[in-house]
Amino acid sequence: MTIQHRLSTSWRRIAGLIALVVVPVGLLIAVPRLMASPDPQPAARHVWVIVMENRADTSIIGRKNAPYLNSLIAQYGLATNYHALVHGSQPNYVALFSGGLQGVKGNEIVSLSARNLADQLDAAGLTWRVYAQNVPPNCFAGATATGGPDGSGTYARKHEPAISFADIAHNPARCSRITDFSAFDPTAANFELIVPNLQNDMHNGTTAQGDTFLRQFVPRILASSAWQSGSPLFITWDEGKQTGDNKVATLVIAKSVTPGYRSGVAHTHYSLLHTVEQLLGVPCLGQACKANTLSEFFNAGAVPSPSGG
Repeated sequence: MTIQHRLSTSWRRIAGLIALVVVPVGLLIAVPRLMASPDPQPAARHVWVIVMENRADTSIIGRKNAPYLNSLIAQYGLATNYHALVHGSQPNYVALFSGGLQGVKGNEIVSLSARNLADQLDAAGLTWRVYAQNVPPNCFAGATATGGPDGSGTYARKHEPAISFADIAHNPARCSRITDFSAFDPTAANFELIVPNLQNDMHNGTTAQGDTFLRQFVPRILASSAWQSGSPLFITWDEGKQTGDNKVATLVIAKSVTPGYRSGVAHTHYSLLHTVEQLLGVPCLGQACKANTLSEFFNAGAVPSPSGG
């Protein structure tokens, strides 16, 4: 069954959320027909998420210095009303990985006890990997590192959320799943979070440099049997401009997405987490349970929006 069919079926069920039930005293009450838990079987074998840095949507969409990203936007889908949660990198990454800010307000080293996406996936018998460019091996817990087998550049812990959760950082078997790009395999795990280094994620490098990195990296995913079979890739940014509405571009790249489709539905990083959870068939976490999903990109009959809305 295709991801498109599975998702459209799931969301039709959710749309019929309220049922009327007669109680013994003759009163009518509304109860949910379908709870927030996902289908028992996963709808996708693989999901990839690439997180870039510090660009508002207006710095990406239609810009000549981001030709590859704009080619992907033309070929696949774009969420045009997607907002980061706060300003500051680390809180957004933590929320995307755990469904909450967990009290994190800055980029300091933290050790968190909250349940996270990796916990959910392990409990469901699914697999996960975090590929963080230039991260040293052996459960490295430092703030930064430079160079390594995957080339020059600088790793920043604040952009790699998994190591900030104690049940991962203090478990050698689990934190060994955080590796540099030299180990990248697009079919190694059901969920793969991909974190480029500071030069390639647009944090320290230019938009053009980040676009070039994606031009070189993304085809490795798109050529994989997993993506060719219908599994989706998401590309988003941690946050936008330091002032303003904090809106970022978020790309939905899957074979089932109508080319050029744009959605003006309001979304946040919690929406993306909820989408990943639904796709992989695990329960929602924290604020993700209250968020919508990006299901409109996978519904049959989605058509491009001429207005970009």
